[in-house]
Order: sequence, then C-alpha cells, then structure tokens
Amino acid sequence: MHRFAKPSVFLKFTAPILPWLSVLTAILIAAGLYFSLIGSPVDYQQGHTVRIMYIHVPAAWMGLFCYVGMAICGAMSLIWKHPLADICARATAPVGATFTALCLITGSLWGEPMWGTWWVWDARLTSMLILLFLYLGYMALVNAFDDPERGSKAGSALALVGAVNVPIVKFSVDWWNTLHQPASIVRMDGPAVDPSMQLPLALMILGFTCYYFVLLILRVRLELNERRIRALHLSGMFDETVTPAAAKDKAYEAGHNAEAKQ
Repeated sequence: MHRFAKPSVFLKFTAPILPWLSVLTAILIAAGLYFSLIGSPVDYQQGHTVRIMYIHVPAAWMGLFCYVGMAICGAMSLIWKHPLADICARATAPVGATFTALCLITGSLWGEPMWGTWWVWDARLTSMLILLFLYLGYMALVNAFDDPERGSKAGSALALVGAVNVPIVKFSVDWWNTLHQPASIVRMDGPAVDPSMQLPLALMILGFTCYYFVLLILRVRLELNERRIRALHLSGMFDETVTPAAAKDKAYEAGHNAEAKQ
C-alpha cells in the first residue's frame, strides 16, 4: 500500500491505465444508454418513466460507493499517515456529492409521476439527503483551516463518523415502513428486476464506476501538479533573473525534494 504513496510511482502506475480506462468508460456508458433507452422494454405500469431507473440506481450506488472510499481514505490518512490517502479523499468528495445530488434529482423526477409528489420525508430519501450534506460538510471542513493538515484530520474524522449513515441508507427500506420500494437488485433471494432490465443497469453501474476512477486519477494528478508548482514557487524557480536552463534544473531539484518530503 505504501509503495504507491510516492507521487512519482502513482503517476507512473496510472499513466498507461488512464487511456484504456477512459475508452472502457465511454464504451460501457454508450452501451448502457443504448440498452436503457432503446434495447430495454417499457414497463407495463410505469411506461417510459421507468427508464429514469437506469440513471437513478447507478447514481445511488456511486453515492454510497464514493463515500465508503472516502471514509477508507480518511482512515488511512489518520492511522497510517498515507500521503496520497488525503488527496484521494479530497478528490472523491465532489464526485460523490455530484452522484448523490443526481440520485436525489432523478428520484424526484421518478417519484412525482409514480407517487404523486416530488419529495417525502421518507427514511431512504432523508438518509440520502443526509449523505449529500456529509459530502458538502466534508468539502467545507477540509478547506476551513489555514493549515491543510488540520483540515485533513478534521475532514477524515467527519468522513469516518458519517460512514454510519451508509448502512442506514442501504437498509432503511428494510428497517422502516417507507414509501420507497424495497431493495430489488442486491437481495438474498436474487434480483427482483426482469433480466431484460438487468443488463442496462449493470452496464450503467460499471460505466459510472469506471468514470469515477477516471476522474479520481485526473483529480489526484492535478492536485500533485499543483503541489509541485507551489513547491517550485517557494523554491524561487520563477525568478525572472533565472535562465531557462537553470530554471529547468531548479524544477527537477524542487520536484524531487517535494516528492521526497511526501
């Protein structure tokens, strides 16, 4: 695990993966959209409204998946002081918040024609809204301190405490009598969804998951580059009196020192 803590190792490891992962993401989402909009049947009760499910369910899955990943990174940052764990948690938070917001929006669009209302204070809906607030709270907290290390510790603690909400979201439809339908995919007795609808759901879930990892790699690389630029500024590399050749030497030296410190 700590072998990938060095930024240069992370960049070298992810560089060949990113193009292939991006292509796979595009293929999965394109195939998922085709089967969702064209290849899947119309529901005999919900009609074409059921197609919202192919965005809503994967977005809900990603909202929970990203938060679990953020909490794990928070634990790694607090316990093992893993230098990239905090960066990964910070990179995950906006992505997870976006998926959670997308889940709530599509849920409202789906709920209005099915339930006759845009929103109810249902256990599943309320716990999902709390999940969105946890994401927003984490992002606000890590940026609320002048000292980035203090912000990271506070954010990691919030992420770990907020992880209690994840099983509440998942099992709320089983623990309480809610308006939201019970689990229909991950069940002990097998999925309750028709097989013709399982394929587009699986494709969209896989596509969204790959998309998350693409964004994660890009955001982590961006953060590493920004930290290197800050290190170069502090080293005085951008002094106008420095020649380009000397600046290049300073860049390598400053970048190497920054990686060694990390």
